[in-house]
Amino acid sequence: MIAHLQGKLVEKTPTHVIIDCAGIGYHVNISLHTYSLLPDADFIKLFTHLQIKEDAHTLFGFIEKSEREIFKMLLSVSGIGASIARTMLSSLDPKQITNAIASGDVVTIQSIKGIGSKTAQRVILDLKDKVLKLYDLDEVSMSQSNTNRDEALSALEVLGFVRKTSEKIIEKIVKEDPDASVESIIKKALKNL
Repeated sequence: MIAHLQGKLVEKTPTHVIIDCAGIGYHVNISLHTYSLLPDADFIKLFTHLQIKEDAHTLFGFIEKSEREIFKMLLSVSGIGASIARTMLSSLDPKQITNAIASGDVVTIQSIKGIGSKTAQRVILDLKDKVLKLYDLDEVSMSQSNTNRDEALSALEVLGFVRKTSEKIIEKIVKEDPDASVESIIKKALKNL
């Protein structure tokens, strides 16, 4: 119904923004991923999804169209509501979610607050084909790089490094060298931590 909003950023918090569009202030719920990408400018554009329920009309906003598409896909899964979908996009960035779904990584999806084993399996079962088709991902290479990334991340956690910081650094390393071994990922990450 409302595809996007473009206007003056009036209020900005990690969970929502208020955008003034021609004198009307829209309260838009956002994920931490969108919050981290919001520009410092006064005027912003968010792609939106309007959820209509009996008792409320709720707007969700995304800086990237791809994040909105993942949000909609997550909503199509039984047991995943808007708040859990937003939590998923706040806990992991969209690329991590699509990689986890494409490679059948139940552990990563289950690591999100509010997602149990059965829900994680349902997300993968319902969305794996859509994600592979939509993002044209190669399942085998996704699985391999994801395993190396996860092993390197676990090793860094054991060494006492903060998970969020380690994840960001490892993602950059894996993006530059998708075939990197666990050892080389760890070595490169240690240089950057």
